[in-house]
Amino acid sequence: MTAPLAPVGRVLLRDQALDRIRTAIVSGDLAPGAVVKDADLAARLGLSVAPVRAALARLVDEGLVEAKPQSHTRVTPLRPRQVRDAAVVVRAMHELAVREAAGRVTGDDVAAMRAANERFAAAVRAGDVDAALAADDDLHAVLLDRAGNTALTATVERFTPAIRRLERARFAAAHGRESVDLHDRLVTACAHDDVDVAVATTTEIWTALLSELEETDVDPG
Repeated sequence: MTAPLAPVGRVLLRDQALDRIRTAIVSGDLAPGAVVKDADLAARLGLSVAPVRAALARLVDEGLVEAKPQSHTRVTPLRPRQVRDAAVVVRAMHELAVREAAGRVTGDDVAAMRAANERFAAAVRAGDVDAALAADDDLHAVLLDRAGNTALTATVERFTPAIRRLERARFAAAHGRESVDLHDRLVTACAHDDVDVAVATTTEIWTALLSELEETDVDPG
């Protein structure tokens, strides 16, 4: 029996709204603590209110937006303790991804990771935070894709935006330069199918980030 056709337009609009609003929060265009109104966001995005409301509901679930019934909806203030908790979970997910993927990466995977690290290094030298974080995501996405674990990937996608938001508040060039070397070590380990070194290096990458976040002092709001 052929399944009936179902409308898809609203779902796609919701996803577009979700991506745009999430990006604005992570970039700081929508500042921590800022009150957001679905009608205002809809007007800015050129959308109807319905997909924006759906996107905000998803962002509440992700911890980037908080809503108080009969009161207001606002961008969640930066709360370092909660972000560090998320980073611990994401570190564990990346360790698992590397353990599942590192022994079976392809030559194309290695080339993509090296290219991403070159972009990361160039962005660090230029002080381009957005480009650095994007390149870092690209590098680790290779291993997430190779692991092929959808639950793992969903967990990483769920918590990474909150981590990136705090990283942007305290991007350190010194930490970035250290990450370039760690990335290179990770890529080399993957190229040689050395799973143990790849996992240990991933742990070191995320432990360094956690140490950086520990030093971040942001008003919790």
